[in-house]
Amino acid sequence: MTQRKAVVALVGRPNVGKSTLFNRLIGARTAIVEDLPGTTRDRIYGEAEWSGVSFVVIDTGGLEAQKTAEYRAARPGVAPLARDSARYVTEITNQARIAVDEADLIVLVVDGKDGLTAADEDLAEFLQQTTKPVFLAVNKAESEQRQLDAAEFWALGVGEPIAISAFHGIGVGDLLDLIAAELSDSLVGDEREEDVVAIALVGRPNVGKSSLLNTLLGRERAIVSEIAGTTRDPIDTEIVYHGQKISLIDTAGIRRRGRVEPGIEKYSVLRSMRSIDRADVAMLLVDGVEGVTAQDAHVAGHVLEAHKSVVVLVNKWDIVEKNTQTMVEYTRQVRADLQFLDYVPVLFISALTKQRVQKVLPTALTVAAERRHRIPTAELNGLIQDAYHRSPPATKQQRPLRIYYATQAGVEPPTFILFVNDPELAHFSYLRYLENQLRRYYPFVGTPIRIRLRARS
Repeated sequence: MTQRKAVVALVGRPNVGKSTLFNRLIGARTAIVEDLPGTTRDRIYGEAEWSGVSFVVIDTGGLEAQKTAEYRAARPGVAPLARDSARYVTEITNQARIAVDEADLIVLVVDGKDGLTAADEDLAEFLQQTTKPVFLAVNKAESEQRQLDAAEFWALGVGEPIAISAFHGIGVGDLLDLIAAELSDSLVGDEREEDVVAIALVGRPNVGKSSLLNTLLGRERAIVSEIAGTTRDPIDTEIVYHGQKISLIDTAGIRRRGRVEPGIEKYSVLRSMRSIDRADVAMLLVDGVEGVTAQDAHVAGHVLEAHKSVVVLVNKWDIVEKNTQTMVEYTRQVRADLQFLDYVPVLFISALTKQRVQKVLPTALTVAAERRHRIPTAELNGLIQDAYHRSPPATKQQRPLRIYYATQAGVEPPTFILFVNDPELAHFSYLRYLENQLRRYYPFVGTPIRIRLRARS
């Protein structure tokens, strides 16, 4: 159902301009692309589009390690220059390995001003071992002479050097042409079959995602530990439930911005975010003892931004002190803490004792079905016009907002286009009102809906 975009990784030694090129590539989109929440303060993940081909760009510059006190303490007898050289080689190798593992296409960025270096040769030698396409971008080639000098990088053995200036935009269009042509010939689709529902288990570290996965599967599939973050990579497991194929994705815990350690864990979080992007339904686990935290709201915010359907699972319910009203009061509190997800179902479970776990998959499939629901056009227009006339939008303008026609433009999630006299006249609160009116008749349980305004031509 959900299709995965191809991934392009930018690799190179420090200060060759990877981040500048990254910003230039994602700036090539005509639409505004917001930073992906939940990673570090570095912008290491963004979307680009060129010649009708959309792809994800990873700036592996985020892996360049800081000179930590822990590292110095670990090697007290090594001179500073030797320590830094060892760290540098290790980080470059890690960077290349992650790029090869994560990417569908790799761009090796070198510095045309510095010329060919031993570190460039080491990286190129490593990348020669992969079967994935590699493009060589010679950056900082602003002058005609540097563009000519770029020919020396043929010696790296990874193909034709492409002279660019990421800062000035010189040659970047040529690089994008090559990337788009390569990806259009081998567009990456999700490996799941069309009738498979993808369900991602998401949440902050140590809320019981892997325990729930093991309970659903009936066997130990993921490492379960009291140590937060023991699930490093997303784990996909396909099952068949009442004839429906389901892909269960267990993800590493998503931490708040600024709490992600450099290196492997940063990319574990990145992979978890990408897992959400390719899921149909996100099962958001909350610790029943601790309640909804700011970190939970942060994770929920990313799921919402990705337009995924949601079920909230309050885990560890077996150890919560409760009475006959606890569940009702807790549900009310969850909806208050996650106000923007007031349409999602809330289940109270225990992955450990299996309490109500039998309701998890049926609820997820119900939500997945809602995600694909369509409203007949005539009925949709009747609902919108009725809502409009019962409560016209307040306006300080001389012209009031007028809604002429509505149509459902798509599903997954349900998306509606309203043709109006002027989109600028609509306040977001009125769009929320229209959404609530639609949900009175079509609840779209657990599923976000999008309402877009378009000026009638």
